[in-house]
Amino acid sequence: MNLESFKRHSDFEWWIEPTGKMRVPAIIYAGEQLIRDMDDKVREQLTNVATLPGIQRAAYAMPDAHWGYGFPIGGVAAFDPQQGGVISAGGVGFDISCGVRALHGALTASQLEPKKNDFADALFISVPAGVGSTGAIRLTEGEMDEMLCGGARWAVARGYGLPQDLESIEEGGCAPGARPEFVSHAAKKRQADEMGTLGSGNHYLEVQRVIEIFDAAAARAFGLNSNDVVISIHCGSRGLGHQIGTDYLKMMAIEGYRPIPDRELACAPIDSELGQHYLGAMRAAANCALANRQIITHLVRKAFEEVMPNVELKLLYDVSHNTCKVERHVIDGSDRELFVHRKGATRSFGPGHPELPPRLREVGQPVLIGGTMGTESYILVGMSEGEQLAFSSACHGAGRSMSRTEATKHWRGRMLIDELREKGVLIRTRSYRGVAEEAPGAYKDVNAVAEAAEHAGLAKRVVRLVPLICVKG
Repeated sequence: MNLESFKRHSDFEWWIEPTGKMRVPAIIYAGEQLIRDMDDKVREQLTNVATLPGIQRAAYAMPDAHWGYGFPIGGVAAFDPQQGGVISAGGVGFDISCGVRALHGALTASQLEPKKNDFADALFISVPAGVGSTGAIRLTEGEMDEMLCGGARWAVARGYGLPQDLESIEEGGCAPGARPEFVSHAAKKRQADEMGTLGSGNHYLEVQRVIEIFDAAAARAFGLNSNDVVISIHCGSRGLGHQIGTDYLKMMAIEGYRPIPDRELACAPIDSELGQHYLGAMRAAANCALANRQIITHLVRKAFEEVMPNVELKLLYDVSHNTCKVERHVIDGSDRELFVHRKGATRSFGPGHPELPPRLREVGQPVLIGGTMGTESYILVGMSEGEQLAFSSACHGAGRSMSRTEATKHWRGRMLIDELREKGVLIRTRSYRGVAEEAPGAYKDVNAVAEAAEHAGLAKRVVRLVPLICVKG
């Protein structure tokens, strides 16, 4: 990306001042090399977002930003309904409430090593993965609506996981305001047998090892030590969320706000009937994602018990990164209720935030940053100054640097699996092509991304992890 149009506010903060129809600046948080390597479409999409009505402060992009549908992935924007603010399906994304959940227990990588192959096989057998993957659960229409209203709470009530898990999930495991009646029959049909499944693409189930601690106090608060095993689950609302995104983007394109600079930015006023219907459906999809990750947690624990009995896996945290949430933020000295879109961006509340569970309130919210099956991942913690920078938001992963199609021209899945095994990483997959699409070389340097997030003041590094086992779709 050419930096001539940017005003450099710091080594990790770059502004495009409002011009033309832009209502607010566009701001990217990234180191110079990261921003130079970004596609020019990131700048174009971010400045387009800055033209939307009711937008507050700025349109933001995180260090892992790359081109997306309408909004850049890694984009953050907040809208005030009192100023004609809008809701955009493209600003949430198709995989509604896709997120990462981290589990940990009193287990070191050295203790796991003798059972590593067995555990990889047990996970692969227990958790369905891949395009169109289905699970053992079959939901009736009534059960579907209950799940869409209840989220992880619904799952726990049916024996999937533990009641204490809910304390470590955003909003206690249930997004309020879900309206299943605004979810199409087609969306519900797609989800009827997909609960408890990973899906495909960049979704994964990964066993990781803590190799570096940056913040000892935060690591202690999270219960993490050097060489500890962490299990990360990355998935979302599966076919239901994708169908909701498809359905409402079509409706917003026909009935939504006009004019817009890009048809992919189709949106509707928050207070309109269409806007309210989308919000109700989106929150139902968020509950689907939360229930899905909760069921997978149960399946992971069962697989773990087979291989490593008497080791309890506790939930560290679960945070989504494709959402629109109602939050209170101070704008020009006034406390306002805003609708904060985060697309490929993670909420990152700092210490003392009232929405954090008591055990985390003093230190701040865990920010779970996925890398690739062959590189590092990170756990960061929210910072108080981040609220004023980007509405308490941070990056969500490494971020793609190459399309999936392009990746398959450079790598072969079988070869990658063999190379990673030589490095001590076991891959279990149903698709060699899927592995090639997700090749580590197709992503940005997650170390640079995490470092940029910290230096920008968005979130602070706590621990660095490397993969031991990765289950891919």
